[in-house]
Amino acid sequence: MRRSASLLIPLTLILMYYGFWFGAVMILLSRYPGLGEYLPLGGISDLAASKVDSFEPIYTSAERTVLAATGPLRLAMASVGSAILTVPVSWVYFITSRARRIDQSFLQTIMILPIVVTGIAMIVVNSLALAFSLAGVVAAVRFRFSLNQPSDAMYIFVAIGIGLGSGIGALGVSGIISLMFVLATLFIWKLEYGKTLSGPFLTMLTRRDAGEDEY
Repeated sequence: MRRSASLLIPLTLILMYYGFWFGAVMILLSRYPGLGEYLPLGGISDLAASKVDSFEPIYTSAERTVLAATGPLRLAMASVGSAILTVPVSWVYFITSRARRIDQSFLQTIMILPIVVTGIAMIVVNSLALAFSLAGVVAAVRFRFSLNQPSDAMYIFVAIGIGLGSGIGALGVSGIISLMFVLATLFIWKLEYGKTLSGPFLTMLTRRDAGEDEY
């Protein structure tokens, strides 16, 4: 198992990466306010403002996204945004991976999955009929993908979360998901949390001696 090294350099580079893209978006919006119409921002507030209590398809929402003239451009921007937010997640996989060799197919899945989910989320919008249709199509396609480590499932979940946030136009939420996952994973890996029960606090918490292997 590879020992955890200093996090100063990788953490600084990752925070600079997030800061660069956040600053770039803010500068573009300040100079070109009309660009906000094409950027996938504010999706959560739009859903909250709809005040729909039924499961009927929200066609007005579909007209504002997929069927609108700006729909393809918004989808392209959302896909690019989800890919940008997934890059630091792949860096964390490089840093914290316990395997001697990186699973390239799994890493490529992490990078592509948010883009695919972004498109799916924008197509489904809030339509229950489309959601069931999509579930039927996915169920008809049988595939298997085995994970080498149980922790690899977290990367699949965060990739799906980033894609869903981008697909509904809430790229800011996807950014928070990506950032918090990266920080939490790096700090837990650095602290080697759960590796041993030694120490006065864990000894008191678990009510076992420091040198005791079994209860």
